[in-house]
Amino acid sequence: MRGQMMNLPLTITSIMSFAEQAHGDSEIVSITADNPSHRYTYTEAFRRARQLANALAEKGVQEGDRIATLAWNDYRHFELYYAISCSGAVCHTINPRLFPEQVEYIVNHAEDKLVFVDPDFVPLLESLIEKLPTVEAYVVLTDASNMPDCSLPNVVDYERFIAGHADTYSWPDLDENTASSLCYTSGTTGNPKGVLYSHRSTVLHSYGVALPDAMSISAESKILPIVPMFHVNAWGLPYSAPMMGAKLVFPGSKMGDGATLQRLIEEEQVNMSAGVPTVWLALLGYLRESGKSIDSLKRVVVGGAACPLSIMEEFSDKHGVYTHHAWGMTETGPLGVFNALKPGMADLPKEQLDAIKLKQGRPIFGIDLRIVDDEGQVQPWDGASTGEVRVRGNWVASGYFRRDEVDALDANGYFGTGDVACMDERGYMRITDRTKDVIKSGGEWISSIDLENAAVGHPAVAEAAVIGVPHPKWTERPLLIIIREPGTDLEKEEILAYLEGKVARWWIPEDAVFVEEIPHTATGKISKKDLRAQFSDYQAE
Repeated sequence: MRGQMMNLPLTITSIMSFAEQAHGDSEIVSITADNPSHRYTYTEAFRRARQLANALAEKGVQEGDRIATLAWNDYRHFELYYAISCSGAVCHTINPRLFPEQVEYIVNHAEDKLVFVDPDFVPLLESLIEKLPTVEAYVVLTDASNMPDCSLPNVVDYERFIAGHADTYSWPDLDENTASSLCYTSGTTGNPKGVLYSHRSTVLHSYGVALPDAMSISAESKILPIVPMFHVNAWGLPYSAPMMGAKLVFPGSKMGDGATLQRLIEEEQVNMSAGVPTVWLALLGYLRESGKSIDSLKRVVVGGAACPLSIMEEFSDKHGVYTHHAWGMTETGPLGVFNALKPGMADLPKEQLDAIKLKQGRPIFGIDLRIVDDEGQVQPWDGASTGEVRVRGNWVASGYFRRDEVDALDANGYFGTGDVACMDERGYMRITDRTKDVIKSGGEWISSIDLENAAVGHPAVAEAAVIGVPHPKWTERPLLIIIREPGTDLEKEEILAYLEGKVARWWIPEDAVFVEEIPHTATGKISKKDLRAQFSDYQAE
């Protein structure tokens, strides 16, 4: 027997229509290259999205065509998210921090038809003009008065592109499984791989993001998405915020500028934000130097890399801001787990509470997660048993775009994430490493992430990384790589002594080296691959 309920398609168009009807006066504030303070409402945003959809149709864009963006977090990028996907095309966001060769590969692999580009990234595309045969035209995200001189063929500014087009548009009735957006992994091993999201997966993910034990988004929320829209859809915030009527504050190219972030938080009364740890280090550093405050901010969400306890404590002790860990990846849409406390946990002794807060969190409904050892055996949730994280769910990738040769799922239909973790009895996951970054010393595992987090707790450490290096007796030993805080003279003996009592004694490295810079991937994570190459000749004593 089947139920007798309506079955309406879950589409991004339904988010847009509802937001315009129920939350049309909610604001979107942006910094752009041509306007340091652009402000309008959802009603105005979706009116312009209809103009954009008409402009795309005039250009011959068909359902399924890939339309690329190389853009910051701002209102024009927001309009592109909705106009492209809701017209049946695929919004292909490209990370401009990738190497030019990777951008070339991604555009050609996706066969992008049009490219919308921020003025900052025009030079990148100019260097690739002769190598992008599928691109028919370029649209620079600015107006005519701020249009840069450029050599891109068939180029026009965004405002002229949409000008003169009607602000009415008959959105097609899309199947909910229609492809909506495309995001490529950063390609740390081999060429980047494309993850093709659907309207259904995006809507379900938006529900999951907004849940109270996840990002807890409501019409009272004033959100500053610092995580970029060019990577995994800014963790779904451009969809879940309109769904709930939240105010959006986009930092544009200033997402790493502490002074701008502080100003936006105070002026727009931002109460929630999301970003990677390096962003929070920049903001906290500016607050220390300037003495300014962020009184409206109540919560920050940290993903992309483990958040050191020192960041959490500085936010809490000095600014009254609670820090939530979260975990996910391009292939999980991205949100997989979120660290929200269970009843009674807030009253635990500080040491116990800190240990919980440092974990990545609990799976949200919609994510089925398991830990599997090297033999494929499912591990118990006992806080000690470790293995690879494998997931399945309604917003988890089943494969890669045009990469049928890559078998992304195991025999049970779970996606192998490459992250090593354990789950405790309460359902909290703690990532200990990536499978390729785990250090095996004398037959025992050492977590590079735990060592890095411990080292960053020292006040003279600006950033720390740990890699495994060859050792004649133990096979591998950890090497600690450190960037000192400016004006400090931290030495090896001091930092190694500092680690005593914070990690297992046999984990403590024999050596620490100090560098001016630690390489990062295009998504802001420490590039262990590059560090291993940099220290390939290092031999532990």
